[in-house]
Amino acid sequence: MAAYIIIGVIAYAIGSINFSVIISRKYAGFDVREKGSGNAGTTNMLRSVGKKAAAITLGCDILKGVISILIAVVIGKIVKNADKALLVQIAGIAVVLGHTFPIFFEFKGGKGVATSLGVLLMTNWQIGLICLSFAIVIMIFSKMVSMGSVGAAILFPVLTLFIRDNYIVEASGFKYFIYSVILAIIVAFNHRENIKRILNGTENKLSFKNRNV
Repeated sequence: MAAYIIIGVIAYAIGSINFSVIISRKYAGFDVREKGSGNAGTTNMLRSVGKKAAAITLGCDILKGVISILIAVVIGKIVKNADKALLVQIAGIAVVLGHTFPIFFEFKGGKGVATSLGVLLMTNWQIGLICLSFAIVIMIFSKMVSMGSVGAAILFPVLTLFIRDNYIVEASGFKYFIYSVILAIIVAFNHRENIKRILNGTENKLSFKNRNV
């Protein structure tokens, strides 16, 4: 039990390191949550700060997911009787929750897409690449990051029903399906206002005509 609590706390703490807030404060002189959509994520960084800052934020947020899963794998090797797949799943969910509700930043974080991508690529690289490709295609045609993000989140559980190989830790049954549903719900919940705007036809579209900060 201690191993599960430890990885949950570690992953949540890693997720709570909000790079968009740190970078915007240091290099732009303001908290990105005070600009644009008010979201502490890559898209709002792109719109409010610039391409370079957004790219750095994206990379750092993805790494949060990658590092959390790697730590879970290491703990699984150290603690012999632990359920290794469960450790990975706890880490994945905890790091995304940390990004969304960061304890270091008044529990006001981002929507967890980039961090979820890092988690997904580490959990199963094949499913991760399929979801990433799917999201990019949707974003290109719709010019809406939110639509691609939610679409990929919904696709994740579907793919776990058909793809049973290439998991970082193999598990039997529907363990990864339940895990994928939880992550999909978190991402969809974080995009609830975006979903409303998509349905109303008022969702903001992505533009690369931003400052190169």
